[in-house]
Amino acid sequence: MSNTVKIHSFTLSGHAHRVVLFAAIAGIKHQVNLIDLPAGEHKEAPFLALNPLGQVPVIEDGNVVVSDSNAILVYLAKKYAPTFLPNDPVVEAQIQKFLTLAAGSLAFGPAAARLITVFNAPINVEYTMEIAAKALSQLDLHMQGREFLVGNTPTIADIAIYSYTAHAPEGNVSLSPYPNVQRLLKNIEALDGFVAMPTTEVGQLAK
Repeated sequence: MSNTVKIHSFTLSGHAHRVVLFAAIAGIKHQVNLIDLPAGEHKEAPFLALNPLGQVPVIEDGNVVVSDSNAILVYLAKKYAPTFLPNDPVVEAQIQKFLTLAAGSLAFGPAAARLITVFNAPINVEYTMEIAAKALSQLDLHMQGREFLVGNTPTIADIAIYSYTAHAPEGNVSLSPYPNVQRLLKNIEALDGFVAMPTTEVGQLAK
């Protein structure tokens, strides 16, 4: 009998959302514990005992504690949902490429642009826009003739890139030039168990 995985999360964190999203889509038994970041709960002793970096997400699976969203996706897939990370060296390498994209260009592009508008982060707008355009162009080109990033079924690669890509317009990054990326997002949203990250009415979504 599997444990109930405890996910320490924050509602507006795309890194945390990708873990909650994967657990939901993969049917992994879990509970979400919201950490009050504005109040500084992530910098207090109980949370720092789980992750000394003071960052969400963190999971507890029995006695196992894992931090870093991509590392968590790998762990959960390996233990509970292996179809999302097939045991094939070529496929695993392809998936790793997109985990790197999620931790690199997507983090410094669309995710950083959203940090500016949602959290007033002191980040260079022009730089984030340049990185975002390159990352989304790369994704759009890759997605020509494909339904998912790797193979014919969803993997943790799709989950890793979803949250910040889908919410790019909040950071004034338009998805209009990237129809293949938009199709990928819709394919992920159509998966059983999909849970959305709350939108913030800023950037292109401002009313």
